Amino acid sequence: MASRNSLDSPDSYAVAWIAALPIERAAAEAMFDEEHAPPTGFTRHQIDANRYTWGRMGEHNIVIVSLAAGDYGTTSAASTASSLLASLPSIRVGLLVGIGGGIARPDDDRDIRLGDIVVSQPDGTAGGVCQYDLIKAKPGNRRERKGFLGRPPTVLLNALASIQADHERKDSKVPYFLQQMLEKYPKMGKRSKTSPGYTHQGFDKDRLFKASSGHVSGSDCRGCDAAGDVQRDPRDTTDPDIHYGTIVSGNTLVKDAAARDRIIADVGEDCICFEMEAAGLMNHFPCLVIRGICDYADSHKNDRWQRYASATAAAYTKELLAYVPVAEVQETKKALEMLQSVE
Repeated sequence: MASRNSLDSPDSYAVAWIAALPIERAAAEAMFDEEHAPPTGFTRHQIDANRYTWGRMGEHNIVIVSLAAGDYGTTSAASTASSLLASLPSIRVGLLVGIGGGIARPDDDRDIRLGDIVVSQPDGTAGGVCQYDLIKAKPGNRRERKGFLGRPPTVLLNALASIQADHERKDSKVPYFLQQMLEKYPKMGKRSKTSPGYTHQGFDKDRLFKASSGHVSGSDCRGCDAAGDVQRDPRDTTDPDIHYGTIVSGNTLVKDAAARDRIIADVGEDCICFEMEAAGLMNHFPCLVIRGICDYADSHKNDRWQRYASATAAAYTKELLAYVPVAEVQETKKALEMLQSVE
């Protein structure tokens, strides 16, 4: 990469991209068309311990930030976002990009596979993200949902409508961006004992189990009973599919099929993914949530697909940004103002 330019002002950055994990951040930074040095005149607010990476994707100048190492969940995400806005009041839209647990229901037209991409899209009463640990038990075993979170900025919802229409006619650019990433950073494609690499892990490593089929101990599913496999039609390409719907978020890592199915029944929406940060952001920071699927939120969960899923989510985000007009971002209310009007 050429020597890094520095933009004249931190106000040149209107888009913030939040990653929870270092592997998610690596995938995000690999999508930059150009990396920047910190902008002239940038001063960090005294409460802000975040570390930023600056750069450009297409026409957008973007700042990337991740949560502190080993620190994830809704509270950590909220403090990262509030520190970010204290130092960068010019930010107008947010993107929360990384990995999540897929809620696959092949019989109900939700054939979600590992490496696929899910995007939070408002639906009826839901703002695209629902906080599942805010569900209240009511008398007579009825449950009431408390935790629907704010909608993403309109400029991002308009971009979703455009990209969906385009994908009806043309293939997604995600495979192209993944290929570009591997050409630019060959190390990301290499597999080793410690890192499976940012590439598709093979159809044979993507098994969906019936909820009743528990995991047999071990770091992978070699010992798990094949009778518990859910039979799915083979896919003829490793290119990821993209799914839109409600993402469920909360502070508990869901890796138990019975708990997963109970939460889905409580939420009562067409949920497609579990994750752990969005609920901390959505009422503090107007953003869209984009997740690559790395497991099925059950006891068979392992880390093999995490890097590839980080990469597919980042590649989709880069593709989506091309549908977001820079001028419209500039007309969007600053995130800080949105926050103050909510409060």
